Amino acid sequence: MNKLIALMNVIAWSGFWAFGYIALTDTGEMTSQRVLIAAALAGAGFLTGMFTYIRLSNTYTPKPPVPKEDN
Repeated sequence: MNKLIALMNVIAWSGFWAFGYIALTDTGEMTSQRVLIAAALAGAGFLTGMFTYIRLSNTYTPKPPVPKEDN
C-alpha cells in the first residue's frame, strides 16, 4: 500500500509543478479560463501531494512504547 501512496505522491507533485508552471507563465495567448483550470489542477496536485506525503511520513514514524503498569 505504501508503494501505491508513494506513486500517487510523485504523480501529484509533478502535476502541481507542471500545471503551476503553466498557470504562472501565461504569455497572453491563454484565456483566463485555461489559466484558472491550470491553477485548479495545480491546487489539486498540491493538496493530493501534501495528503500523501503526510500519510507516508506517519507510517515511518516509530510509535513510542507503552509503559507497563506494575500491579
